[in-house]
Amino acid sequence: MSTEPQSFEILLVPGHIENLRGQSAAERALRSAVVEATGETGATGYPRYRGQGVEADIDPSTRTVEALLVDGAELDYALVAMIAPERGGGGR
Repeated sequence: MSTEPQSFEILLVPGHIENLRGQSAAERALRSAVVEATGETGATGYPRYRGQGVEADIDPSTRTVEALLVDGAELDYALVAMIAPERGGGGR
């Protein structure tokens, strides 16, 4: 049985934001998507997650998005993908 989280919320935020000025990343996100584990391994070697038009390879131990497609396209350089903070422990 895997202990990897079965879902994550991915936030797409503008890359130029260095200081959130008291706002959370979720409040500044231009888009968010909940992705579910597919049981596959991506080209990066990390588990593949998919949902709401987003496909991502995520390192569950560091909560890092290693590869990402949004609506079938690579992420624009002006945007940064991040995992939303955990709510009440566990992946989601």
